[in-house]
Amino acid sequence: MRQYSTREAAQRLGLDWRTLQRYLAAKKIPAPPVQEIGGGKFRAWADKDIERVRKILPKIKNGRKTRYQKQNKKAQPKKK
Repeated sequence: MRQYSTREAAQRLGLDWRTLQRYLAAKKIPAPPVQEIGGGKFRAWADKDIERVRKILPKIKNGRKTRYQKQNKKAQPKKK
């Protein structure tokens, strides 16, 4: 079973590693447990962890696009 670093996992998901870290901090996605290796703390991502996050990503509503879509819906006149 291959394990990946957070940067490698982000690359496999098509995200920037900072975006993945932001999602982890906001608890928008489940994180693999932290492992202590050689005095450092790391997250070791398995293929199953990456696939689980890949399924969750489309459900995360984030960023300007969503915010402006909501504003446009409110501003549109109602049809009679």
